[in-house]
Amino acid sequence: MANFLETFNKFSRIPFGTFLFNKAIGFKAPFFGKIHPDIVELNKSRCVVRMKDRWGIRNHMGTVNAGAMCTIAELTAGMALDATIPKHLRWIPKKMTVAYLTKGKGTLEASCDFDESIIQEGDIILPVLLKNTDNIIVFTADITFYISKKPAK
Repeated sequence: MANFLETFNKFSRIPFGTFLFNKAIGFKAPFFGKIHPDIVELNKSRCVVRMKDRWGIRNHMGTVNAGAMCTIAELTAGMALDATIPKHLRWIPKKMTVAYLTKGKGTLEASCDFDESIIQEGDIILPVLLKNTDNIIVFTADITFYISKKPAK
């Protein structure tokens, strides 16, 4: 099975391909579709995802809901990890530590960058930054992923 990076690269070469790829994320993992993610960049050890501020992800104060920010963080880190991890390994999120630094308003952009040499069996922690259109960090997350070998078939 192709990983997200291979699929993203294939879709990026066709008209409306990134739009279709973004929609496919919601079919593969329906919960991620709720935030209407826009994958801006996907490379080994790096992913950038945008999320527009819209009514469906706002809280009672009119700002982006904390759950939506956690969702985009998990998606961004998971995509970056999936694009980097060797094919004989698998991953699953285990824990997330977050900090809400200011109110999330407008289009938000999540980014995850890490050194691929940290990938090993066991726990690894990937950082995610969420910035607004003024380039102000509104949210940070450190997501712990458990890495293990895929079972033999």
